[in-house]
Amino acid sequence: MFDVTWLAGYAKTSFTHSKDPITLRLKSGGKQSFSQFVEDVIPPCRLNPALFNGHLQTMWTAIKDAGPPVHYKRNVFQSTHSLYAGQFAVDFVVPPSDYEPDTTLPERTTYYSKEDFDNISSDDDKPMLICLHGLSGGSHEVYLRQVVAPITAAGWEACVVNSRGCALSKITTPQLFNARTTWDLRQTVEFLRSAFPNRPLYGIGFSLGANILTNYVAEEGEACVLKSAVACSNPWNLDVSHQGLLRSFIGMQVYSRTMGTNLKKLYALHKDQILQNPKIKHEDVMNCRYLYEFDRVIQGPTWGYPTEGAYYRDSSSTDAVSAIRIPFLGVSAEDDPISHIEAIPFEEFKQNPYAVLCTTNWGGHLSWFQVGGKRWFATAVVAFLMKMHDSVDLNALNEDNDAVVIGNVEAGKNYPKWDPSNRRLTVPLS
Repeated sequence: MFDVTWLAGYAKTSFTHSKDPITLRLKSGGKQSFSQFVEDVIPPCRLNPALFNGHLQTMWTAIKDAGPPVHYKRNVFQSTHSLYAGQFAVDFVVPPSDYEPDTTLPERTTYYSKEDFDNISSDDDKPMLICLHGLSGGSHEVYLRQVVAPITAAGWEACVVNSRGCALSKITTPQLFNARTTWDLRQTVEFLRSAFPNRPLYGIGFSLGANILTNYVAEEGEACVLKSAVACSNPWNLDVSHQGLLRSFIGMQVYSRTMGTNLKKLYALHKDQILQNPKIKHEDVMNCRYLYEFDRVIQGPTWGYPTEGAYYRDSSSTDAVSAIRIPFLGVSAEDDPISHIEAIPFEEFKQNPYAVLCTTNWGGHLSWFQVGGKRWFATAVVAFLMKMHDSVDLNALNEDNDAVVIGNVEAGKNYPKWDPSNRRLTVPLS
């Protein structure tokens, strides 16, 4: 029978999780499984029926939309990483003010003065959200502001870690970001723990930022100080998602080509620095048309990968799901034409009691547009984060959940040993 539910905007929502999810202790005194908590808090998915498939949903992001106004002040951090030197920019959400616009930065963004930033520390206990944007994006992106605006209006603090070279930030070394560069996020979290010792920290990543966030949470494991994290439209397995783009004309000529063009624009802003790496040739970059070609001539030579496929496989976050030890929510659309359904690690979510995956059969990539222009996923993740903070005693999480063993490895045995954060490209975490 022909399914006409899309005519009313109804998308099917599914949840994938362990058969024995962690138990959450509620501040009201009761207890609830993490999976049931997620199912209760995620609202029904109703979308704009005129955008009735993943392509239409995704392409609608190209329509100009002012989005909610969010004001930022930027601080430039000097990296403390032993190998990943240079600088990176973090934008902190601030109340609207009368400062003069800075034409060197995105709209509604200005720099902190040194004096103001030196005095940013606080003993308040407001929840704080750390955001990671998508490929070549930044704090200015509408999809990100649709999450940041309502959650800060509810009393939260928030900041955005801009990937190096993005959001009109400058780079001082011949390196852009990549899909596994968790080190700037790690340094930001360490700063926030020092500057705001009483603030509970939460994380959210969008697309490539979701991949980075997932890898970070896994690398931190039981030591992760984030209370909870959300990954939206994560490409998960970058090699599989890459192959999915190659399979169709629209995947190649629209999505891969658009992303490649955006990265070439990023290169143009920073080429003087990037070309200090003798392995990168300007003519090779100029000949790029598609995303994978850019990754081949920039990411490979920059990081030492022999091929773009090696980079994709090494940076993917599918295995990382197994190492997560905080309440973790993944939100993906099964018709996402960029982060393909074949790349979603359904089985890994079934193995980890700390992780729940919410998928919809319709919604595209960072889209899920509703009638009126709002995005369902933004409403869903804000509801999840606020309910998690307001209703759950996250300090009691370890008291109510014994250590879990992921996979079929017997506890106490040294080998065989599954290390989901083991990488072929060996780089220290700090």
